[in-house]
Formats: sequence, C-alpha cells, structure tokens
Amino acid sequence: MTDSAKKMGELLRNKREEMNLTLKEVENATSIRMVYLQAIEEDRVAHFLSTVYALGFIRQYAHFLGFDTDRLTKEYPEAFRLTPEKQDFAYGIGTLEMRGNPSGGVRWVPNFLWGSAGVLVLLCAWFFAKAVGVF
Repeated sequence: MTDSAKKMGELLRNKREEMNLTLKEVENATSIRMVYLQAIEEDRVAHFLSTVYALGFIRQYAHFLGFDTDRLTKEYPEAFRLTPEKQDFAYGIGTLEMRGNPSGGVRWVPNFLWGSAGVLVLLCAWFFAKAVGVF
C-alpha cells in the first residue's frame, strides 16, 4: 500500500461522504461496482482483473466527484502506477474441447430426432396425398 494511493483513496472517500453519497448511489451513477469503488478508496486496486480497468475506474470515479483527473495524476503519481497481481487461472479438463466435436457427447441426438420427425411428416403427407388421389 503506497502512501500516495492511500491518501488519494481517503481524499475520494472524504469527498464522497462530504457530498452525502453512499457507495450504492455512486455505483448507480457511474456503473462501477461497489466492490471496485471500495477497493479504490482502500487502495486495493491491485485486485482488479486489469490495470486498464482500474485506471479507468479511478479516473471515472474522481471525475464523478468533481476532481480534475490530470491534477490528481500529478499530485498522486504512485496511485496511477499500478502493477498487476499475478492471476492464477485454473482451466479444467475439457475446457479446450473443440466445439461441434461429434465424439463430444450426445449432441447428435436432437438433430437425429428433428430429421426423423421431418422425414415422418413428409411420408405422412405423401400417403395422405396418395389416398386423396393427388398422385
């Protein structure tokens, strides 16, 4: 936790409280989820999925509160120098399976049933037409 980012988070929280806004109200106005707003205020933005999103959210939140984002960038440079945490992605077995793979289960059954139903309808129509005397 850097002092610069911590001070900026406190500044944003104080301004929000001064404006009598709850995090839910800010979330509704900015479309930034409450957990991300809390993370910005508590300098936990390294938990974001991407530093690009984090920087965008910080700028949008600061702009919403009426701050000049360029001035904030100069006053709190450390808050805008984010280093992403290493993400651990655990892909399960089968996630890399090819789509439409015929050996990938019983995906052919619905197609077979619809095809059979279509053939049955055509046969019934042919027998009906033959019984009526069209042929």
